[in-house]
Amino acid sequence: MKYLLTSLIAGAVLTAPALAETTTEADTADVSVAVSAVGIGVTSLETSMAFYQDTLGMKSVATFELDYMDEIVLTAPDGGSAIVLMEYTDGIERNVTDLPVKIVYRTSDPAALATKIKDAGFEIVRFPEPSAAVGGAVVGFAKDPDGYLIEILPTR
Repeated sequence: MKYLLTSLIAGAVLTAPALAETTTEADTADVSVAVSAVGIGVTSLETSMAFYQDTLGMKSVATFELDYMDEIVLTAPDGGSAIVLMEYTDGIERNVTDLPVKIVYRTSDPAALATKIKDAGFEIVRFPEPSAAVGGAVVGFAKDPDGYLIEILPTR
């Protein structure tokens, strides 16, 4: 894996100057970009689905069974980017727990959501309250079943 990653990085570095020479300002001026979904590896689709659906209120909109993984695509009722839960099924061991990943949620009641997460048996890292570090904004943190950090913010 390390060799593959090194090769990919080296390939990207070697081809970057060529791409820079062929890309013009006009080619990129009209390109629109938006994040549609973010995928996270999970140890159990069933456990993660229960957390994201039952605790956070997300809805399953699609499922996929690929040769090497099963996926569930979830969206929040009020829109935003989707979360793709990915459980690898190919027998290759992967670390999908306690990774430095943060998923940010906005809610009309951060304290109520944190309480719901805690009542469901999941860790509250920081109960939502004003934080001087971010200008007094209300910020909370919890962990999902695989240890991904869930940031809890009020709606704007």
